[in-house]
Amino acid sequence: MAKDKYHEQVRLALEKDGWTITDYPYQLLMGTRRTYVDLGAERLLIGAERGKEKIAVEIKTFMGGSDLQDFDQAVGQFLRYRSALQKEEPDRKLYLAMPFVFYERFFQDLFFLELLEETDISTIVYDQTNAIIKKWIKF
Repeated sequence: MAKDKYHEQVRLALEKDGWTITDYPYQLLMGTRRTYVDLGAERLLIGAERGKEKIAVEIKTFMGGSDLQDFDQAVGQFLRYRSALQKEEPDRKLYLAMPFVFYERFFQDLFFLELLEETDISTIVYDQTNAIIKKWIKF
């Protein structure tokens, strides 16, 4: 499995944010085909909500020749993974991880933020230089 450039930074950022990486990569079946989401993680919930919160994260760098083409490809992959994940492990939430520099540049156009919301694409915005999570966008 090929890893995007910032896998280790995202992994470290999630660990700093209190997540335990459980799968690297996270194996997933799409019908009879095996595929891999970049990582699986979980953390204990505290307070009234006891148990575990589980996520899978697809990490993207968005460093291709076209922001729109990179975004289209990432969304298509995300939707396939989310559909398969809902069948295999419905209590695990899928996130699309993107670098802060791409987020700032691309999502100045509110159309694309609205598209994330309409399609329920939850997102992690990461700072690839400092290996931190800058923003969680949850739908």
